[in-house]
Amino acid sequence: MALNYIWIFFFVIAFLIGLVKMIFFGDMQVFPDMVNSTFDMAKSGFEISLGLAGVLTLWSGIMKIGEKGGIVNIISRLIGPFFNKLFPELGSNHPAYGPMMLNLAANMLGLDNAATPMGLQAMTEMQKSNPHKDTASNAQIMFLVLNASGLTLIPISIMVYRAQLGAHDPSDVFIPIMLATFFSTFTGLIGVSIYQKINLWDRTILSYLSGMLLFIFGIIYYSSTLSPENLSLYSKMLSNLILFSIIVSFLMLGVRKKINVYETFIDGAKDGFSTAVKIIPYLVAMLVGIGVFRASGAMTFLISGIQWIINLIGINSDFIGALPTAIMKPLSGSGSRGMMIDVMKTSGADSFVGRMSCIVQGAGDTTFFVLAVYFGSIGIKKTRHALTCALVADLAGLIAAIFIGYLFFH
Repeated sequence: MALNYIWIFFFVIAFLIGLVKMIFFGDMQVFPDMVNSTFDMAKSGFEISLGLAGVLTLWSGIMKIGEKGGIVNIISRLIGPFFNKLFPELGSNHPAYGPMMLNLAANMLGLDNAATPMGLQAMTEMQKSNPHKDTASNAQIMFLVLNASGLTLIPISIMVYRAQLGAHDPSDVFIPIMLATFFSTFTGLIGVSIYQKINLWDRTILSYLSGMLLFIFGIIYYSSTLSPENLSLYSKMLSNLILFSIIVSFLMLGVRKKINVYETFIDGAKDGFSTAVKIIPYLVAMLVGIGVFRASGAMTFLISGIQWIINLIGINSDFIGALPTAIMKPLSGSGSRGMMIDVMKTSGADSFVGRMSCIVQGAGDTTFFVLAVYFGSIGIKKTRHALTCALVADLAGLIAAIFIGYLFFH
């Protein structure tokens, strides 16, 4: 229901702003731009889905081998007590735990192409035990919010863009991004837990969260001791080593269980392809709404209004230039990435606003894209508190990014 209202909002606001620009400012191009945007974004949605089909086909096949090989049982023994507390309705040894954990791990390492099919597989497994097929379950909401909050340990793509645009030290935003994305993820976790009445003071949850924090901050500390060149090299090497190790491990598990690995891969791959086809209408719908909203000039009006308010109350407004990236991030990954690059090109990669745009880009994920794809792939229409918690997490990440940006670079 929430996505329904958001989608309508995009079109209605775009139409009203278009009328204002045409009648009062004589802008005769606004409606042609909006209509052209519908075609462009519809094409983009199909192309994204088409590109995703190959990746989904591959990783759904790999996941099927891992599932038959017993990876779920292995992972369940490692994180079962923690996930049993966060996802009580799934119980122990649920088949969703395997792809769920791999999805979160892939996101932390910045492996977006690997994370999406694993996340879709997790949603599919959870849907099998969901009694209300058109309504998101508590477990699906918790997983989606954790996914959409964008927890990333290695923001390699942002550092690569900074290097390409002439940053003196491309990795100087590494720790600020880590801190901002932690605020986002933990806010999402707390928000969903409050809605679902999950006891975060439980000894098991506290133990796992404390261990994760120590591990994460240990990685951050070690990474801060490396030179930018070594950090980039080690990040790429570690990410791809882990990814390929997963594939080989799953194959070895399949051999150990004496299953027909090739046939198992084909069976899983077929499911992945059909999932990619199901995603197309949901993705096209959301991208078209976002494109119209942007083409109408609504985004520009929104930013101008925020800057006017900030200036009125006397707060330093140097961060305003990064807000288009922050606002676009929940709506479109490619859109926010384009805005981040544009800011660094116009203001400089090492400028305050250039660095700030990188931090807000890394502080969250494409919430509406994740909701549209993940819930759309399994036919969820009633998202309940998923969007609210995800947007609160995004807001926490943005506020943290602004404070951290000022702390480190202003």
